[in-house]
Amino acid sequence: MPLGIEQCRGILPRGGTILGSSRTNPFKVEDGVQRIKDNLAEAGVDALVAIGGEDTLGVATKLADLGVQVVGVPKTIDNDLSGTDFTFGFDTAVNIATEAIDRLHTTAESHHRVLVVEVMGRHAGWIALHAGIAGGASAVLIPEVPFDIDAVCADVETRFESEYAPIIVVSEGAVPADGSGMTLASGEKDAFGHVRLGGIGDRIAKEIEQRTGKEARAVVLGHVQRGGTPTAFDRWLATRFGLHAIAAVADGEFGVMVALRGTDIVRLPLIEGTGELKVVSPEEYAEAEVFFG
Repeated sequence: MPLGIEQCRGILPRGGTILGSSRTNPFKVEDGVQRIKDNLAEAGVDALVAIGGEDTLGVATKLADLGVQVVGVPKTIDNDLSGTDFTFGFDTAVNIATEAIDRLHTTAESHHRVLVVEVMGRHAGWIALHAGIAGGASAVLIPEVPFDIDAVCADVETRFESEYAPIIVVSEGAVPADGSGMTLASGEKDAFGHVRLGGIGDRIAKEIEQRTGKEARAVVLGHVQRGGTPTAFDRWLATRFGLHAIAAVADGEFGVMVALRGTDIVRLPLIEGTGELKVVSPEEYAEAEVFFG
């Protein structure tokens, strides 16, 4: 049943979903689309506001093509949706990762060890890039740029020579330049065809220890990045997105997604947000490389 005003009060400081929604792909369920249409009609829902990332808004795009009145809102910690400068959830994840890196500097320095911090992001390195720069990492490894383990070890040695312990921030989807591919936590795929990534941090830590003789440890932040209290920026962005999504519904403009462009909220066709992933450009990564080592 739709939530009433009383149930929606006080949600700004809460993370996650208050709806109890699941990662179900209706296109993988028998009569899934028709069941959606029937449920919307039975509940008296005039329009569907789909809040999510690549998978959710990908489904929303298909539903819009099939006649469902849909407006999309970009929400994902991965920040990988095209058409919008930022998705909400991303800033919170980056701040959590940055705080963890700040804390890890303490143990890295006191024990003179290398710490490899693995963060989320799937096939886009936005969390690693932003948190790595903000946290003063000695190297940031992302899926968009295959890494050379020899270069990583050289950065480690350089950092120790300057009497600082290195911290390497690596995105879960990062891949070595030797072509050995992504490190998978599981070969199983979810309803949207995604494999579960994970383990690249431990793999890199072992390589560093073997090649440099320095003690190295991996820290996997995992789902801690997805929970807790949202940042002020994410609350501001989510509130504005919601306001403009409802305005689109009131205007009868469907099959669109609200997006942040600069400081403006705009509407664009859903396909522009889901047609391809937004990834870190070579120019943006080059800025981070200035601080490596």
